[in-house]
Amino acid sequence: QFRGPFNGLLSAHKAFPEAAWLVIACDLPFLDRATLEFLIKARDPARMATALATHKTQLPEPLAAIWEPAALTEALEYLPQAESSCPRKFLLQQNIKLVFPESDDVLINANHPEDLEKVMQKIQAIRHE
Repeated sequence: QFRGPFNGLLSAHKAFPEAAWLVIACDLPFLDRATLEFLIKARDPARMATALATHKTQLPEPLAAIWEPAALTEALEYLPQAESSCPRKFLLQQNIKLVFPESDDVLINANHPEDLEKVMQKIQAIRHE
């Protein structure tokens, strides 16, 4: 019904409306177990979401976050009138908790060919350490 990641989020919410959802994008090759555990321990169920963010941008990463049921219920009301179905824009209007991993590198994504090239260079550098 909605474009982008909200389709998956809202489908999950529809199936299990009382569940909070740990949402992780498939294009975060450096996101590690320690960071995921850090996010889970930092969860604040009283907020709409708990999201990882980089120190550089201070912006929530909606696809490296725990979405609470209230946020997804609110999204169902928000999206029909919204100019964009961008989950980050939605989260920026909500009471959320930002969690900052030790290194911003864990949130490097590979959305575009040039991003993939940077990721591959970083992997090669790590292999040679």
